[in-house]
Amino acid sequence: MLFQLSKTLGLFALTALAEIIGCYLPYLWLKQGHSAWLLVPAALSLAAFAWLLTLHPQAAGRVYAAYGGVYISMALLWLWAVDSVKPSVADFIGVGFCLLGMSIIMFAPRPG
Repeated sequence: MLFQLSKTLGLFALTALAEIIGCYLPYLWLKQGHSAWLLVPAALSLAAFAWLLTLHPQAAGRVYAAYGGVYISMALLWLWAVDSVKPSVADFIGVGFCLLGMSIIMFAPRPG
């Protein structure tokens, strides 16, 4: 069970990182005047994001729902690490609720 939890969270974390990078690079081009060539790695990153989501054995809708909680967590880590903005206590509490919801969606016992 612990291995499955670690594998799922790690896969979600990689997926979130791919999505964030895929969205951040166009942001750098559009908002900060960086090269349009950033769209090439952005597209590759978004393709990796979509592919990574397919690696979960659960139903797609359940994976997408649970992924949101991990994405929020990774976005706040990105805020802290890349944008140099320390998340607030309320941010951390919110992430805790999101991860609790993600855990219930992904790991709750199901009939059949």
